[in-house]
This record gives sequence, C-alpha cells and structure tokens, in this order.
Amino acid sequence: MKTLKLTLPVQITGLILWLALCYFVAWTGAQVSPGIASPEWYSSLNKPDWNPPAWLFGPVWTLLYTMMGIAAWLVWKDFGFKAAKIELTAFLVQLALNGLWSQIFFNIQNVGLALIEILFLLVAIFITTYLFYQRKRAAGWLMVPYILWVSFATALTAAIWVLN
Repeated sequence: MKTLKLTLPVQITGLILWLALCYFVAWTGAQVSPGIASPEWYSSLNKPDWNPPAWLFGPVWTLLYTMMGIAAWLVWKDFGFKAAKIELTAFLVQLALNGLWSQIFFNIQNVGLALIEILFLLVAIFITTYLFYQRKRAAGWLMVPYILWVSFATALTAAIWVLN
C-alpha cells in the first residue's frame, strides 16, 4: 500500500481536525448528560451495583475520543480520504452512532431504544477497528479500549433497561 507524503503542517492540521470532530461529538453528548443537563431523570433510574461513579465517565470518554481521533488521523495521514474511503466512512458512521446514543438515552430518555442503538454502535466500532487494523495496526489497536468501554456500556444499558 502506497502511503501519502504530507507536509508536517498538513499532518498537524489534520490531527487537530480529527480530534476536533471527535471532541465535537463528545460535546454534543455532554450537553444532554447528567453532568451538564438536569440529572433528575438519570438519578431516578435503578442502576446495577457495578454502575461506575459519575465522575469516571468524563475522563474515560476524553481519553477514548482522543484515541479515536488519533486512530482516524493515522489512517487519513497515510492513505487519505480517497484511498481509505471505506475505513474513514466506517469511522464517521460509528462516530455518528456514538453521538446518537447520548441523545436517545439522556435527551429522549428511551433506554430500550438506546440499547438497540448501542448494539449497532458496537458492531460499527468492531467493523471500523478491523478496517483500521488492516490499514494501520496502530490505528486498530487505538480503537480496542473503545470497544471494551462500549461493550461495558452496552451491558450497563441492558442492565438499566431490565431494572427499569
């Protein structure tokens, strides 16, 4: 596979843009989550004993969005949009699904629909990770913690759905 030869300023600009895109999705989700939006509905839900403390979600998601942005950037900087169209499109699809989950769960407050949606998200993340790994192993590995966390979030969403 032939890699692109981008100048350092273009590479840095690309990294900033990929990170900004991921952080924008994080910001849209944060606007409806209990840390910023009204916590009453979420507080009223029955949650399993293994539900993490609220303070943990922000740092974990910040790290995950950073790793996701770097993973997309690694694929983009070496192959560009044209050569990695499938991989980067898969990334954008999973990123959109990621942002949609927060809206369904916290804004619409529909746990059942959020559970269905997060299953689609998890599949999209697995596909993206596989495609990234095929192009650039480091990019694939950067997505693995995201798979693990969203797998946990899927189990947590399912538990909340069952308990409520």
